[in-house]
Amino acid sequence: MKSPRRIGFAFLAAAVAMGTVAVGQKVARKAPTAEDWTALAKLPDFTGVWEIGLGGGGGAGRAGRGAPPAAPAAPGAGAAPAAGRAGGRGAGRGGGPSLTPAYADKAKTQPATPPAEENLTANCLPPGMPGIMGQPYPMEFLLTPGQVTIVIEAYNQIRHIYTDGRPLPEDPDPTFYGTSVGHWEGDTLVAETVGFAQVPRGITFPYSDRMKIVERFHLTAPDTMSIETTIVDPEALTTPYSMGARSLIRHRNWTIAEYICEENNRNSVDEKGKAGVNLANPNASAR
Repeated sequence: MKSPRRIGFAFLAAAVAMGTVAVGQKVARKAPTAEDWTALAKLPDFTGVWEIGLGGGGGAGRAGRGAPPAAPAAPGAGAAPAAGRAGGRGAGRGGGPSLTPAYADKAKTQPATPPAEENLTANCLPPGMPGIMGQPYPMEFLLTPGQVTIVIEAYNQIRHIYTDGRPLPEDPDPTFYGTSVGHWEGDTLVAETVGFAQVPRGITFPYSDRMKIVERFHLTAPDTMSIETTIVDPEALTTPYSMGARSLIRHRNWTIAEYICEENNRNSVDEKGKAGVNLANPNASAR
């Protein structure tokens, strides 16, 4: 009898051969040299664990790990849209996003934001970019030659921003977070991300497969980082849409904790397909 592991490997190999499994972009990368590490040491120090500056001393994301968070909208969301702009939340600098006529029509038929318990994140699917960068949970920045890695505690997610000089992919596979390529402009890391699947991602207007998200990471103080986020979409937007800036606060004595969303997921669906939440935790200790 063949082992399940061998059968699984055989299926995976066949799927890859048939092109049914997405394979990461192949880019030749040289081994880092001593000069590469020396150059890295001259860059701004982004390393460490950061959290969104929500006020208060303890950090909003340190308690209650394992349950789907009440995910905030991406930076800039929450205000009413400007008249004649896209429906839904999200007013950036100068008002809401200015949509092209075709996408303004799409916005009119776009479903309303569902209740929190019916959002896909309530069933442990992570929000895409840029929403994942606005979660009220810590994130850790790791700098190595040619790459910035962001370990996001929420949903145990990881982003890679490649700074090795590669171009943006011309035909990227659509994913939750896209493909990010960055470069340094002085002491500012500029990251451009493309290749987005049509999933909830913290923006409330329709977007095309040509959407690009531009982020600018900059230290405004030794332990304070500013991230400015701008959306560019030549099909959906008449002008780039600035989502404004948000601040992160560094905690050098923190570590990233394990986040298993499914462990404390209490969402349910009744026989009519209506979502709900069971507030009783069956795994709670008896008191």
